[in-house]
Amino acid sequence: MPLFDLDALSAGLPAAAVLPRLAELAAAGPVRAVIEAPPGTGKTTLVPPALATALADAAEAEAGAGRVVVAQPRRVAARSAARRLASLTGTRLGEEVGHTVRGDRSVSRRTRVEFVTYGVLVRRLLGDPELADTAAVVLDEIHERHLDADLAFGMLRELVELREDLSLVVMSATLEAGRWAELLGEDGDAGASAAPAPVLTAAADIHPLEVRWAPAARRALDARGIHPDFLAHVARQTAAAAAEPDSGDVLVFLPGLREIDRVIGLLRSALPAGAEVFALSGGTPPGEQDRILSPAAAGRSNERAPGGAGSGETGRGPRVIVATAVAESSLTVPGVRTVVDAGLSRQPRLDTVRGMSGLVTVRESKAAGTQRAGRAAREGPGRVIRCMAESEWAGLPADTPPEVRTADLTSAMLDLACWGAPGGDGLRLPDPLPDRARAAAEETLIGLGALDDSRRATAAGRRLARIPADPRLARGLLTGSQIVGARRAAEVVAALGLELRAPGGDLPALLRSLRRDRDRAWSTEVDRFERMARCGPPGGAEDATGADPAAGAGGGFAVDLPPGLVENLSPDTAVGLVAALARPDRIARERSDAPGEYLFASGTGAVLPRDSRLTGSAWLAVAEVGLADERALIRAAVPITREIAEFAASGMRRTAEDARFHEGRIRARRVERLGAIELSSTPVKPTPASEELALAAAVAEQGPGMLAPSAGFAALRRRLGLLHAALGEPWPDVKWEALLDRFSGRLRERAPVGWLQEILPWPEAARIDELVPERVTVPSGRAVRLDYPEPEAHDGEGSTGDGTGIVPPVLAVKLQECFGWATGPEVCGVPVVLHLLSPAGRPLAVTSDLASFWDGAYAHVRAENRNRYAKHPWPQDPWNAPPARGTKRSGR
Repeated sequence: MPLFDLDALSAGLPAAAVLPRLAELAAAGPVRAVIEAPPGTGKTTLVPPALATALADAAEAEAGAGRVVVAQPRRVAARSAARRLASLTGTRLGEEVGHTVRGDRSVSRRTRVEFVTYGVLVRRLLGDPELADTAAVVLDEIHERHLDADLAFGMLRELVELREDLSLVVMSATLEAGRWAELLGEDGDAGASAAPAPVLTAAADIHPLEVRWAPAARRALDARGIHPDFLAHVARQTAAAAAEPDSGDVLVFLPGLREIDRVIGLLRSALPAGAEVFALSGGTPPGEQDRILSPAAAGRSNERAPGGAGSGETGRGPRVIVATAVAESSLTVPGVRTVVDAGLSRQPRLDTVRGMSGLVTVRESKAAGTQRAGRAAREGPGRVIRCMAESEWAGLPADTPPEVRTADLTSAMLDLACWGAPGGDGLRLPDPLPDRARAAAEETLIGLGALDDSRRATAAGRRLARIPADPRLARGLLTGSQIVGARRAAEVVAALGLELRAPGGDLPALLRSLRRDRDRAWSTEVDRFERMARCGPPGGAEDATGADPAAGAGGGFAVDLPPGLVENLSPDTAVGLVAALARPDRIARERSDAPGEYLFASGTGAVLPRDSRLTGSAWLAVAEVGLADERALIRAAVPITREIAEFAASGMRRTAEDARFHEGRIRARRVERLGAIELSSTPVKPTPASEELALAAAVAEQGPGMLAPSAGFAALRRRLGLLHAALGEPWPDVKWEALLDRFSGRLRERAPVGWLQEILPWPEAARIDELVPERVTVPSGRAVRLDYPEPEAHDGEGSTGDGTGIVPPVLAVKLQECFGWATGPEVCGVPVVLHLLSPAGRPLAVTSDLASFWDGAYAHVRAENRNRYAKHPWPQDPWNAPPARGTKRSGR
């Protein structure tokens, strides 16, 4: 008897077309395939039980066939898919079909198909790298490119090479099936291309979809976020759609919980009588999710009582489901015929310059908008109302960027290090990890003690990875629980992990309100984290990753407490301690010259909101940061003491000598810092190493010319520069770049003249005054200094243009001193450029061809200047006139 009645399950579902081919692949051995099918074809419902049945048939022993694990991008989708399949098979959830998501697990030894989230799958791989009891893994909705999905694919792609009996199936609703087939395919022989995995395709029944455009009077987003007027516009469009007689149930897409709460508040008084409104997000309680997604709840929209609208009696009206992106794909909300799309999306972003990450609200992509619109036409004809102009739609990006390109990679980098592939090296990931984000994540993890200097996971890092949370929050939980208790640490970490807005940026005030209101989602998270803080992740549950329950509170993290720290903790500072332990890089001190502005230990600056009660706090533990008007804004924080700051960020404390070159001197001081925050400073005598660093910094800032100690050094370097340019070896290259490279590490000698003496070639250097003289004697008998160009000028724009690339030296001399001089001097075969000056030292002419000057331009120069300088000789025949240094009367 087969595991599942596939004939009954596949009735009317287009995805049934792939089942025969899937069975063929399973009969031949472990399956490695890509299944491409649009949303609504039933692939999530059919493929997992079909694969489980085919593998069991191939093994000829149902009991030993192993489990099929199906990964979904979201908890709602995993729970919904499991409940639907269990219902269709007539079994109880947790028997043949089960699910495991954060905070909710329903499986048994009989379970053959288990739906999980990608996060749970990654945790399971880290705890059980062989997936010993698993026969196959199905990666659903892989096209959404969540970061955990990319990691899971890379890990599993490596695992199937080691476990030849493990099947791996990738399912996608987009046209990138060929790319996934290449990634999943087998490697060929040396020099041969890889053989792609087979692609199984199912077509979808296409129902008509009407598109309406409903732009708002003003832009949806401004510098402060989503404008309230736009949310009111979305609510009006939703209410109008729900009032239409053929609307069906209405599904509204908004980016986050705050926007959902706002729109639902506006809708409660605007919807037609009998209509119900629901919120659907990843944090919606399981019972409420089941109610929303149950087919029995749908199909009742706009049913009117016989009296009609005018009689005052109404039947049950439509359901309005206001949802985040959880409803974008992976699940069907039954009864929906109308979609209202706000056109906004909340996506992770990492600012590597500021060292900040978080969710930002952006315009949706066309791909996301198409997926959302498709929710209305899954079960029949539908309509989508897009809250934008058609021209705005044309300007949207085509695709949503993969999370790996935009998200904080700290958790991913720790997971990869624990897997044994630091940075993803050696794994066949869909996209490589971006260099800057990867480096930032490594730096964070090293600061947490989770990675060693070789970027491999430490014992502490492996303990952090066992907690299904950001490694920074895990550190706050494990360490903080030993100081303030497991419950209090869990409360703080749960609040930081949820999308909750602290009133006035006051984190303790948020926690007080959560306790007072007994917030259900927060309380569930608190209970979960408290259990982990006390005894590690529970074995066999969704968080099972091989943690040792005997590790006790804190998972084995040792804490060396400063004297008196615990005794002096108030309830608020206890919150601050846990927040500071979770994000030591966001410990901040107020700038002395700017109230309300803070410097983080990471080096980033941020400001408090206006009129925040936290203004004036010397130290803050900052939990959340956002961007407003291009400035970093502190959205959640708590005041702490300096002692707490120094304890929580002890790994960032450094004592170093800071030396700077200023006004010709190197001044040094010993500085204690907490990251970028200066704690104390003491003047000291600079060490050789700090002198070197100070000079290198000054060179980088001011240019290498600041090293030149005298005019003699500059003159010698210029002369050697011409020798090298004109004659080459053995004369050395004395451009600054070459000198600094050659004498790297010797800047502190402050004696570059010695460098030049050191590199002079001997015995050739004995002829230096002959080859590049400092002065040239002119016809008047005076020795005039030559002006040699900077070595960097040769081969540059100022060169002669004669093909040599050499800039000639310059001889500035009074014109009267050169009478009778037919040919100017040469240096190293390079004609000197003569700057002929007036008796007052002003330039009259520039030439390197005196003969042509006397025969041509001189007459014009004489006519213009002989009356101006009447006391000086201006002969008509300069060839035969005696050179003169003075006036006619002086006779010189």
